[in-house]
Amino acid sequence: MPCYFIARIKINDTCEYQKYIERSSEIFSRYKGEYLVVENDPVVLEGSWDCTRTILIKFDNTDDFNEWYHSGAYQEILKHRLNAADCNAILAQGLNF
Repeated sequence: MPCYFIARIKINDTCEYQKYIERSSEIFSRYKGEYLVVENDPVVLEGSWDCTRTILIKFDNTDDFNEWYHSGAYQEILKHRLNAADCNAILAQGLNF
């Protein structure tokens, strides 16, 4: 069953966040996820959206997600994102059609 990593990020320190960006694509390319959305300026339809970046990544299953998210390489750079930004992230299960 597919799953989706969804992150709403408000960047507070662009220099620290850049340390994350510099390595994230290289590390992500080793895993089986697919970026579906990397958006810095979404159209707000309802409510407020105070984030500066929205991310949506699809994985075929939670095992693939866990392999990426909990890998030593990703955990090594994740600290830069968490130090640089207010982050809200979820893992949501997709539907099988």
